Amino acid sequence: MQPVILAIESSCDETSASVIQHGKVLNNVIASQTVHQKYGGVVPELASRAHQQHILHVVNEALTSSGISTASLNAIAFTRGPGLLGSLLVGVSFAKGMAMGLGIPLIEVNHMEAHVLAHFISDPKPAFPFLCLTVSGGHTQLVQVEDYLHMNVIGETRDDAVGEAFDKAAKMMGFPYPGGPLIDQYARLGNSSAFQFPQTSIPDLDFSFSGIKTAFLYFLRDQKLINPNFVENRRNDICASLQKHLIGMLMQKLKKASDETGIKQIAIAGGVAANSELRKTLLEYAKKYSWKTFIPDFQYCTDNAAMIAMAAHYKFLENKFSPLDVAPLANLSID
Repeated sequence: MQPVILAIESSCDETSASVIQHGKVLNNVIASQTVHQKYGGVVPELASRAHQQHILHVVNEALTSSGISTASLNAIAFTRGPGLLGSLLVGVSFAKGMAMGLGIPLIEVNHMEAHVLAHFISDPKPAFPFLCLTVSGGHTQLVQVEDYLHMNVIGETRDDAVGEAFDKAAKMMGFPYPGGPLIDQYARLGNSSAFQFPQTSIPDLDFSFSGIKTAFLYFLRDQKLINPNFVENRRNDICASLQKHLIGMLMQKLKKASDETGIKQIAIAGGVAANSELRKTLLEYAKKYSWKTFIPDFQYCTDNAAMIAMAAHYKFLENKFSPLDVAPLANLSID
């Protein structure tokens, strides 16, 4: 049976719904939250309240624009975790109520696995096995993907995520939230060799980004003592140099993972996968090391329900349904 599934994503500050029919994503409706900008980061309580305000409208729009009626749905999917507990609870509760009301199965989806499976929404699609560098504001992982439902984390950050490093560095420079995309924007106009930052040495395939945040903080402090207008005068060069350093840390581990596993099918996923320097560098490595690379469309990099729908599609085919007493898990990991 090729199912029709409504998927809901509410792990952080994006409320999203998507309908997938016979393995084809029909839409990807997203309501963003602007309330967090003045606080310089996501406020969990405000995020959960915004989800409550948006979720019904987002779900109705997804069903209306797809032309699918609730009577045609075969299952309701939702993000179980990882994410903000209050935000997850809104999506889980809504999905439960809808599934119970319609008398159809419930499908829980791991948010990080869904990021990986975003590569199967549209062509070209990677072949198994492949490596996926999954990078976002909350996670940095190297995942070895054996098939749609079997993945192994072979490397991950021991402290902060690379997306957090981007956003925190942007905050230090006085950029509004979210600052990561602004660093990418300014970096395109700067000299990436203008400044050097210390390398963080972590064994195996793990990452660490806490050290670079501290080093960057002291770098700005020392430079401002010499020139109070340092950031304003050298903004583009600072951004380009920092971005090159962070992307270099990611690519070093990705290259090592490819060498150790022998896998040359390489993918990136997550919000930081939208970064232009990461995309450019990945293509350069592909040419140099004969990799076959896969980069999702921009709309499927950030948090979205289309990737939840795709993951749910494969779980439905394997009859992997969830009980109605399932609870959200803020720290859910890839099995």
